[in-house]
Amino acid sequence: MISNLASVHPKAKIGNNVTIEPFAFVAANVEIGEGTWIGPNSTIMDGARIGKNCKIFPGAVISGEPQDLKFEGEETLTIIGDNTIIRECVTVNRGTKWSYKTEIGNNCLLMAYSHVAHDCVIGNNVVLANNVNLAGHIIIEDFVNIGGVSAVQQFLKIGAQSFITGGSLVRKDVPPFIKAAREPLSYAGVNSVGLKRRGYSAESIAEIHNIYRIIFIEHDNVTKALEVLEEKFQSSPERDAILKFIRSSEKGIIKGYDSIVNEDNS
Repeated sequence: MISNLASVHPKAKIGNNVTIEPFAFVAANVEIGEGTWIGPNSTIMDGARIGKNCKIFPGAVISGEPQDLKFEGEETLTIIGDNTIIRECVTVNRGTKWSYKTEIGNNCLLMAYSHVAHDCVIGNNVVLANNVNLAGHIIIEDFVNIGGVSAVQQFLKIGAQSFITGGSLVRKDVPPFIKAAREPLSYAGVNSVGLKRRGYSAESIAEIHNIYRIIFIEHDNVTKALEVLEEKFQSSPERDAILKFIRSSEKGIIKGYDSIVNEDNS
């Protein structure tokens, strides 16, 4: 299953039923799980830990050294979960001493030419469309979908089940369950289609709509909006996830579109 034309270091740990196509390169400090396919002309560098049944397409470079001037050659990792697909010319850099790893979860799809910088943590079932660029230290929770040619600033967090439209510049945290669009990036409604696909009830989706109406439409002050939410809404997984995300945000969350329009007109 390993081509004679591939360059695979004898110290690399290769699982059962792994296919490594011609002209692929696999370094010494690499582990590849069973059933994974490594395409031709792909490069798997030191520190890569690739799960089971993944697909790495031609031109991808996994676990390259971080593009961080503070990097001093420390031994770090790139961890990729099971069943993840990495398409052509994707680059995933390994971590720095800040966290010692870059991590991508299970069942993810990284489309062609997307880039994941050092120390990012990407959850499960995440889709990065073509040419999405992630700076360092970004956290992306489960079931996030980011449209093509989008760029995400360093040290930001994107909440679970959210959708970011293509061509976006992400400069603030994006709370869970929402759609984000326009420039500057702002709240564009609840990700109802995605939530329905993943089994959320009509009642839960309606509750999320009502919560974000208070945050983004009825109140300009986020702190006041959160106080209102705690008074008006009983504890639920969705309410608690939203409150926790916003309260833990270090960079602040995106604004509602109406708030931005009002600021521009003032």
